[in-house]
Amino acid sequence: MEYRSLGRSGLKVSLHTLGTMNFAGEGFFNKIGGLPAKECKRLVDVAIDHGVNLIDTANVYTTGKSEEALGAAIKGRSNQLLVGTKVRFPMGQGPNEQGNSRWHIINECEASLKRLGREHIDIYYLHEWDGMTPVEESMAALDLLVKQGKVRYIGCSNFSGWHIMKCMMAADRNNFEKFVVQQIHYTLESRDAEFELIPLALDQGIGVQVWSPLAGGLLSGKFRKGVRPDVTRHNNDWGEPPIRDEARLYAIMDVLAKVADGRGVSGAQVALSWLAGRPGVCSIVLGARTEAQLKDNLASGSLVLSAEERTLLDDASLQELIYPYWHQLNAASRLGPADLSLMAPHVARMKPRL
Repeated sequence: MEYRSLGRSGLKVSLHTLGTMNFAGEGFFNKIGGLPAKECKRLVDVAIDHGVNLIDTANVYTTGKSEEALGAAIKGRSNQLLVGTKVRFPMGQGPNEQGNSRWHIINECEASLKRLGREHIDIYYLHEWDGMTPVEESMAALDLLVKQGKVRYIGCSNFSGWHIMKCMMAADRNNFEKFVVQQIHYTLESRDAEFELIPLALDQGIGVQVWSPLAGGLLSGKFRKGVRPDVTRHNNDWGEPPIRDEARLYAIMDVLAKVADGRGVSGAQVALSWLAGRPGVCSIVLGARTEAQLKDNLASGSLVLSAEERTLLDDASLQELIYPYWHQLNAASRLGPADLSLMAPHVARMKPRL
């Protein structure tokens, strides 16, 4: 297992994180699979045996039941095992039982600690932006939890670039703890994060942890044009990620299958290996239904794609530039390293005019 730094911090995390959204899944969360306790523990065992040192969950996953199942599965294990969880979404019907207010963040941190059976949370994320709470209040609450020893590192998930920078500026002004990681959606099919979030991560020293790296199974290699597996969240109205260009998706699938077949590996391994080689990525969350699926995903850590294979995948999945980036392409000689994480392949295709 490869270990990478979590952003600017000194913490080393495994390239692969075990995701637990399907642990004890019920109701809405059962759409991605509701694993019973025995299977949850087995997946944790397999992950640890393969060197995974970080497990990811959230309080909202089946309203705390995922955290409880994870707590039971890791009970008595080494303190070297890292656990990340999140706060933001509704955990009850009351007016204060959601959001990133001080009240909600601190209350839910205490509740998560109890469900997990731990004295601290290694990485605590704001799970979603809250435009109704001042960022100073949210960052102060996270800073307090770090000072109390209940949280070790803080991060965010599903924020836009300006959301993150607003929080970072507030932390800088008040000498609060800053985000060291963002958990985002980023795949061969969806490269939207390259417009703002990846350059921001490189510029600010924020690690990138990727959720749903196989686009809800679309990039597993099991999907092809005219072929749709029975067991998939895309057959039960999960709705994430949205597919805006089906023709582009199938073009990506074709190249993915070509590379996978040429290597004699699954499409999932190719998609995960491509992602592991992208700038800023420090860890990839694997949400497996079965032991076999998890082992196959973990094997991607040993797959090294050639430059030619990466070029094939890059070309098939490259997204058109949106404004202001297509305009900045005209002055590419003054772009820095963070800018080029997005712009480099476009610069190679066009000679700057200014």
